[in-house]
Amino acid sequence: MRIEGKGLIDRTIPLGFRFDGRDYIGHPGDTLASALLANGVKLVGRSFKYHRPRGVLTAGSEEPNALVEVLEERQRTPNVRATVQELYQGLAARSQNRFPSLNFDLRAVNDLVSPFLSAGFYYKTFMWPRAFWEGLYEPLIRRAAGLGSLSGQHEEGEYEKAFAFCDLLVIGAGPTGLMAALEAGRAGADVILADEDARMGGRALAETALLDGQTGADWVAQVLAELANLPNVRLMPRTSVTGAYDHGTYGALERVGLHLPTRPHLPRECFWRIVAKRAILAAGALERPVAFENNDRPGIMMASAVRSYLNRYGVAPGKRVTVFTNNEDARRTARDLMAAGVQVAAIIDARPHASAVEDCPVYTGAVVIGTRGRKGLTHITVRHGGGEAVIETDCLAISGGWNPTLHLTCHMNGRPVWNEAQSAFVPAPGAVPGLAPAGSAAGLMSTAACLASGQRAVREALEALGRKAPGLRLPVAEDAPYAIQPLWQVPHAKSLWGRAWLDFANDVTVKDVRLAAQENFASVEHMKRYTTQGMAPDQGKSSNVAALAVLADATGRSIPGTGTTTFRPPYTPVSIAALGAGGKGSGFAPQRFLTSHSATVERGAPMIEAGLWYRPSYFPRPGETTWREACDREVRMVRSSVGVADVSTLGKIDIQGADAARFLDLVYCNTFSTLPVGRVRYGLMLREDGMVLDDGTTARLGETHFLMTTTTAAAGLVMRHLDFVHQAFCADWDLRFISVTETWAQFAIAGPKARALLNTILDPDPDLPFMGCAKVTVQGVQGRLFRISFSGEEGYEIAVPARHGEALFRDLLARAETIGGGPYGMEALNVLRIEKGFITHAEIHGRVTAYDIGMEKMVSGKKDCIGKAAAARPGLIGPAREQLVGLKPHSDAALTAGAHLFTPGDTVERAQDQGYITSVCYSPTLGAWLGLGFLKNGRARLGEAIRVVDHLRGIDVLCEVCDPVFHDKEGVKLRA
Repeated sequence: MRIEGKGLIDRTIPLGFRFDGRDYIGHPGDTLASALLANGVKLVGRSFKYHRPRGVLTAGSEEPNALVEVLEERQRTPNVRATVQELYQGLAARSQNRFPSLNFDLRAVNDLVSPFLSAGFYYKTFMWPRAFWEGLYEPLIRRAAGLGSLSGQHEEGEYEKAFAFCDLLVIGAGPTGLMAALEAGRAGADVILADEDARMGGRALAETALLDGQTGADWVAQVLAELANLPNVRLMPRTSVTGAYDHGTYGALERVGLHLPTRPHLPRECFWRIVAKRAILAAGALERPVAFENNDRPGIMMASAVRSYLNRYGVAPGKRVTVFTNNEDARRTARDLMAAGVQVAAIIDARPHASAVEDCPVYTGAVVIGTRGRKGLTHITVRHGGGEAVIETDCLAISGGWNPTLHLTCHMNGRPVWNEAQSAFVPAPGAVPGLAPAGSAAGLMSTAACLASGQRAVREALEALGRKAPGLRLPVAEDAPYAIQPLWQVPHAKSLWGRAWLDFANDVTVKDVRLAAQENFASVEHMKRYTTQGMAPDQGKSSNVAALAVLADATGRSIPGTGTTTFRPPYTPVSIAALGAGGKGSGFAPQRFLTSHSATVERGAPMIEAGLWYRPSYFPRPGETTWREACDREVRMVRSSVGVADVSTLGKIDIQGADAARFLDLVYCNTFSTLPVGRVRYGLMLREDGMVLDDGTTARLGETHFLMTTTTAAAGLVMRHLDFVHQAFCADWDLRFISVTETWAQFAIAGPKARALLNTILDPDPDLPFMGCAKVTVQGVQGRLFRISFSGEEGYEIAVPARHGEALFRDLLARAETIGGGPYGMEALNVLRIEKGFITHAEIHGRVTAYDIGMEKMVSGKKDCIGKAAAARPGLIGPAREQLVGLKPHSDAALTAGAHLFTPGDTVERAQDQGYITSVCYSPTLGAWLGLGFLKNGRARLGEAIRVVDHLRGIDVLCEVCDPVFHDKEGVKLRA
């Protein structure tokens, strides 16, 4: 119900919304949770496993119960926390995980058979009969699993990604964060203040205590007004910092349009990557519950949440409220309720020597031992020094203390430290470089202590940034001590259905954790997986510490001795669409066009994808009706005259530094440190497991300057591999490298007339030897020339800055056509390389070694390299390996890639398989079909007959096993 005179919402504007098909009214400033509570709706969901009735538990992103589906015209968003979803006109939501309705859920039968569905039951049941698993058990389990549901349609919303850089990132905009941001802003630092809430201010908006003589809301408004006017400060409300990563990088999710009705082109969310020189974690603390019998009924809420709904939203979650606590902080809830005119039925304080000054019944040294009310709380049972008492109440505000929100400090494998005085884990100093926890996130629980902590943290950050702190006066604020007596669970009589809940989201009870310990899942990580504790959307924010305490008690260990589970990003759920913003539709695989694309399309060439690039398949001419006709003509053209192909898609990595040659010796299996300036060398790169990663050429442009060329398909993979090797094995070497693939347009010129064509555009002709390179001038433009060939003919590759690529391609084609040449595409390029026995990733597909492709002699015996030791393992060398060979049919029958090889006379079955074909082509040069493939002990079987079988395409032919080089084995043409 609404309380007059309370709250920060705008009651002058009504907002209509729907929940489960019923219409309600809320106001601007409401969340869906506060509006439902204001309308008397307590039942908002069903629990995951037992389908027990559940209501709102918290007032923030840690909410485990009130998860709903938000319905829009073209999409449905599941697992939205009602405590975070802002209200807007026309908002439609519905409860989830129920059938057929929230009020009457047939799946609640699970609760009746709960004794048979204890933790780990799925590991012990559904084992027999075996045939039932796929036909019965698995389909039923899959239908029951999960919470919300998707629409089944394509995602229609728009999402964005963005990048930001700052001197100081302040995470959390409560009093601590505001104090830090204000001091840093006045000092002139570039500041980002991010807070997950729609309205900045944190707990100051939910408390009645004065802050520097003003209400908390007024003080917050004053500070925010100054920050908004500072040009060096960026305020980012609705932005959850979700993860801490290397080098001061933080992930953050901004809710851009989720608080508004759907609008065209308005992004729903934006995922930020923020790089900060320093950061302050001022994310506050989260209140935790106490486990007692049936502590999950709708109407049982955190004491701080009750206070938030009252003071910020003007909502009393009940008419007759009871408070159950083990600390002094929760007593504020009772006092605020009574001051607002809400009846407080009783205060139950577990501390024997707690005060009893409130104007209501106060039970000290007492605990709640039971509750009643299936779909809404009606009564609680209290055990106190004089016996037991039943109290009529429709809302129970509980508090087991506070846990600092330290998650981000553990995202780089840091572990928190147990603080016995506060009965909580606190951040370890220096857990994340450059990130300083402050305020309640550091374990300080009074407002005055938080303000002072924020100021200390920002002054340390400013000193590290070389800036002088302005020396702001600290506001006057409450400084009450944090008095707490640990209470994790209330023992109750053993019964089949009597359960005390720890993890509300995943239906994990005290009994489940004790069962895990009993079955020897005593490690906290094992217990987590056995019970699913902390594995729900809320990640156990309010339940993990209590579960650890129960496990510690069950195993006879201390809480710090039991340890914590691993904290991993994200801190709050992040939609995949936001992480992959821009990756929908064509954005999933961006179209990369060559500089020659327009000229290629003008000639009618069909385009095919190659490593995300669009490359021409072939260049048809009038009268040619099939691709084979065009391909054969292009092959003959290259062999007899000259052909031009755009090879800009090959990966190009510029490598510089005093240790560049040393680095290449490490990543290549052959030696590059001896390569003279102005020469090019073919190289073979291995993975750490000894398998071939990629091949390519590397040119030495200067004493400390190299240009590596990779295959098109592996350009990104090789760049990632180089990054890994550099960081893992030689981070201190004098070395830098960067991809320049898109910087240069590069064209292959191949054929007997290649030099004649080059002479018409170069001034002067460098007269390069085979595998040479030089800087050249191409009609006044500085470029590079490499004498390398992928065709077996005299060949060159000429590179110019990408902006000149189209003009050079058009000019080369015009000149080539005057001497009987022209362009050739991917089909002809593939035929040319198969005729010459050159490999691509069809052969080096990730399961072959240098030995398999006949290049074992390239693995230098004079140095070490990545993968060298692994490649020499038993089983990776020897005659049992499948080795690269050439294949030529005895007849004019066609071959197919993927066909398998069998010894003639053997049965065609898996056990007799001798190898497979990787690449095939029809060779117009030799007038026959050719193939490359892998055959067991193949190099010793040259001249033998082998049977090629492809049942899928109906092929069964005999082939001769040949040397893989079919054309110009001596390489005379290459070196012409």
